[in-house]
Amino acid sequence: MTLIAALDFSLPLTNPVIIFSLVLFIILFAPILLNRIKIPHIIGLIIAGVIVGPYGLNLLLRDSSIVLFGTVGLLYIMFLAGLEIDLVEFNKNKFRSMLFGLFTFCLPMLLGSISGYYILGYSMTTSILFASMMASHTLLAYPITSRYGITTDPSVTITIGGTMITDILALLVLAVIVGMSQGVIGSSFWLNLSISMVLFALTVIFIFPLIARWFFKHYEDSIGQYIFVLAMVFLGGFLAEVAGIEAIVGAFLTGLVLNKFIPHNSALMNRIGFVGNAIFIPFFLVGVGMLVNVKELFSNLGGLKVGAVMIAVVILGKIGAAWLTQKSFKLSRDQRRMIGGLSMAQAAATLATVLVGYNVILGEAPDGTPIRLISEDILNGSILTILVTCTVSSLIVEKASKNIAEADASATTEETNVDKDKVLICFDEPDTVSDLVDLSLMMNTRKEAPERFALHVVEEQNDDESKRKESEKMMKTALEQAAGSDTIITPIIRYDQSVSKGILYTIKEHLITDIIIGVTQSGSKKSLIGVTTDQILSHTEQTVFVHHSVQPFNTLGRIVVVVNKHAEWEEGFNHWVIKVLTISKESGLPLVIYCNPAIKDAVEAINQPSSKPLTITYENWEDWDDFLILSRELQTNDLFIVVISRPGYSSYHAKLAKTSYYLNKYFAKFSYILLYPQQQITYSKLTDLHHEEGTILDVFSEGRKVAEKTGNLIGNLFRKDAPKNNPGLEEGPEEKKEEI
Repeated sequence: MTLIAALDFSLPLTNPVIIFSLVLFIILFAPILLNRIKIPHIIGLIIAGVIVGPYGLNLLLRDSSIVLFGTVGLLYIMFLAGLEIDLVEFNKNKFRSMLFGLFTFCLPMLLGSISGYYILGYSMTTSILFASMMASHTLLAYPITSRYGITTDPSVTITIGGTMITDILALLVLAVIVGMSQGVIGSSFWLNLSISMVLFALTVIFIFPLIARWFFKHYEDSIGQYIFVLAMVFLGGFLAEVAGIEAIVGAFLTGLVLNKFIPHNSALMNRIGFVGNAIFIPFFLVGVGMLVNVKELFSNLGGLKVGAVMIAVVILGKIGAAWLTQKSFKLSRDQRRMIGGLSMAQAAATLATVLVGYNVILGEAPDGTPIRLISEDILNGSILTILVTCTVSSLIVEKASKNIAEADASATTEETNVDKDKVLICFDEPDTVSDLVDLSLMMNTRKEAPERFALHVVEEQNDDESKRKESEKMMKTALEQAAGSDTIITPIIRYDQSVSKGILYTIKEHLITDIIIGVTQSGSKKSLIGVTTDQILSHTEQTVFVHHSVQPFNTLGRIVVVVNKHAEWEEGFNHWVIKVLTISKESGLPLVIYCNPAIKDAVEAINQPSSKPLTITYENWEDWDDFLILSRELQTNDLFIVVISRPGYSSYHAKLAKTSYYLNKYFAKFSYILLYPQQQITYSKLTDLHHEEGTILDVFSEGRKVAEKTGNLIGNLFRKDAPKNNPGLEEGPEEKKEEI
């Protein structure tokens, strides 16, 4: 009883444990209760903030702790918007974003200035500042698009890019108007503002990536990486404030810069999104609701009048900008709704403008009342506008997101093959586990992931307690890493006479389509890839990725692929091209392909029909004798992918036999992948006019090959043309000359 009596239950609550517990229960139950009546959880959290806030039941004060967590949540929203954006799509839509940013800034500025001057009777200076509050917007409903998995839709990408433009312009208007009211506008003001903004942009764009790449290369601790990212976000926000603009711009720009270092399907990305959506963003929404003074709004008609004008200007201006954008770029009706809904919510920049303007004192009235740049009516009207626009925005975005997601799902169903890909990750050494899992995660699309299996084979003659513990440790590492990105991996520890047999039997048992193997240190004279890998290649037809990693995947700068001629003839061509395109999309790395014109056309035939084709750089490549020259073309942070054929197929020739040797000797400082496409083992595929002695084929296969060549030669004597429909049998002029 004494302990209970010592607790302070007076309102508002002051005990930090009770405060935090209450907010957590609000975050938990408000969405659950309001979702039953089809109200988005974002609105539920804002309404909950109104109820428990100082102007509601007075359970909680909007004290420094709520402000702190709310500020983190606000920056988190902008940071996630920059982090989750598809940089390829963003680059494609940058001109669209610029045009939309001008539309969504100019229309509310025009309508707001006219309304403030002629309807509300404000001065021109106050009217312009009043209009800038409505020209900006906050991506409050962005988590809804993330929940539906449509963050890469062009409408979302366009809106995010436009947000940066309109918010910067609105905050510049704020800086200029406040400077004019304080009499500091002059040449020095503009010079200082310009220099500070340029220095800020250069620091974030060029210095932040260097720091991030160095950190991720040297520190793999998951907690340390998360803290580092959070510190960079707030450093970017602080530098933005130093430059004279709002911190949200710095957070968004930091997200764009760190985008390529945090792949969408990585464990780090999952942690960032989880913590933000579970704690910080809900705190911000509850804090916004606590600003609403319902009694003051309805007791003062001035605030209601200002709020009504602001709401009308926001809705008309933002929907008008969305309509102009739709007509300019021929978007769908749901995409127009998405643009209008996302850009409608008023919160961050609006609050910043109204609070800064409210604190600017222009003078005193005869009765001693301070004359403010922004009056209390505008302050109260702004709070009402925030509540209404956030509600309307969430409802519109919820509906549009659902429709766009359903349309994408139906389109994906039509394009997706019936059989799902199955990826086998073969572990041999503990040091390679993380890199191999990372590569497999990059094969996810944002809508579907292949089925994954992790395998470690223990040879029966080496079966002891230490080997078992090593296997269990590798599987635990793989499972934890996959779980961090919400990915399921089926672990398999197999005991067999040899590693290669264990892998081959697992491939057959689970109908594997793709195999990922790490480069081992032990090598044979014939191939430095490894004896086990050689045996797997000679007895399988699946796509094989032999991965040699020298740095974490998220620190890579681009993907460089080299493809030998005639690769497009083989049946596994489409499959490996789709895999490479997926890796490029999900990692955000630009793609450069060295190939001949025929392969370029074949790759584009796969790339262009996709819903979001990549912009690929092609370099002409004809002669494999120039392979070593590529070591001078590669950059330090490149991922080098060599598409190489197994012996006995149309794209194979004797020069390829030394590829693994060259990679180990001249390309060892680069991360590389030897990619062996799917090549079905059939009699016709064994016909290869480039074949020479020394390749890995057994005597029985060689005998069949010679017999088949002889049969083809005899058959061709009685036909005018050689068969053209079978790539494995087709011969070019050079090959015919060599055969003769």
